[in-house]
Amino acid sequence: MSFTSAESRWADVHLAATGRAISVCGDLLAATTLALVLQDSGHGGLAVSGLLLAASLPIALLAPLTGRLVDRADSRTLLVCAGLAQAALCAALIFTTQPVLIIALVALLACGVAVTQPTFAALVPGMVREADLARASGLVQTAGQIGMLAAPALAGILLGQAGPKLPLTLAAASYLALVGIGLLIRTRRGAPTGATKPPAVSFRLRDDRVLTVMTVAVAAVVGGVSAINVFEVFFIRDTLGASTSVYGFVMASWTVGMLSASLTFGRAPRRWITLPTVLALLGFTCAMVCAGATVSSAGWLIPLWIVGGAANGALNICTTVLIASRVPSAAHGRAFAVTTAAVQGAGLTGLLVAGPLAEAFEPRILVAAAGAAGILAALACLPMVRSEPPATPATGGRSEIRDNVAA
Repeated sequence: MSFTSAESRWADVHLAATGRAISVCGDLLAATTLALVLQDSGHGGLAVSGLLLAASLPIALLAPLTGRLVDRADSRTLLVCAGLAQAALCAALIFTTQPVLIIALVALLACGVAVTQPTFAALVPGMVREADLARASGLVQTAGQIGMLAAPALAGILLGQAGPKLPLTLAAASYLALVGIGLLIRTRRGAPTGATKPPAVSFRLRDDRVLTVMTVAVAAVVGGVSAINVFEVFFIRDTLGASTSVYGFVMASWTVGMLSASLTFGRAPRRWITLPTVLALLGFTCAMVCAGATVSSAGWLIPLWIVGGAANGALNICTTVLIASRVPSAAHGRAFAVTTAAVQGAGLTGLLVAGPLAEAFEPRILVAAAGAAGILAALACLPMVRSEPPATPATGGRSEIRDNVAA
């Protein structure tokens, strides 16, 4: 395990949090702007869905390759090179109008995300002591959620006031800022140019029963929650008759809940972070969705979604801590990439299935069914947590996380 044996480097954690916020905001700013541009220019749902698919699919497909890359290459080099490449791609998007080319460039941007996302995730355990990991993970996730909240509103405002060039320029600038943060972070993984590469460490998710059960359960629930993202548009607007403003508040309330949990649950004792806790949080999150399916007014969804989002935020911290504490430091990149890919793949499946279902069934029934399916998935995993095996002893550690000052 790659926890630092010295004092936690909170300056690096704050830089990583800033980088995560900038990266998420830049990604969503570009994707939202381009989706609105395609819609406004008369292109149909196929083009918009193709764009959203291009922004997500590479992260899942490239996980086996990017995970190994993150574990073998110098983390600073990866962040700098990926940031420069993404900035160039985003700059090219400013002058691109053909839908097919736009989708292709967005897919290449997502390839960069497939590298930077596990790089940041694998770096954080090396920045702090094990006792501080939940708090550090909460800070980084909070920053990412702030970027997630800001990007869609920023894209809509800037696009309406100045057209697509300004938001895309800002997105390109965000990737350049990521380059600067990559140079400033002192904690490093992998082997820099000219240095001896760290020894290879084998990693297979199925070798750790706890992580396997956790990943399967989380992926199953995320598949349902992703489908709800489609169902709730019709549920809130048509079934409950809410205005677009109310719809916006409801959509934001889930992220508000995640933010609150990231700030508070990060201080929870380490002994609370177990596989049974993960399953309990999954079940509770889906219970809030089921409760939401019973309301007669959209306003009631706001407190339910805040509570559900809080459980979701606590769940994210639990999964991060469990992966970091159970996997050897030299395999953190692969572990985070593989688990993220499984969850991303489940989310994409949920989105693909949701479209036909939304055409065939009443929205309230679909929301309730998705929540109930998530609860059943969590319950199905309970027999597998009767005896939670300890983490496999990890080799390496401080020698693989180097405290170098950026030149």
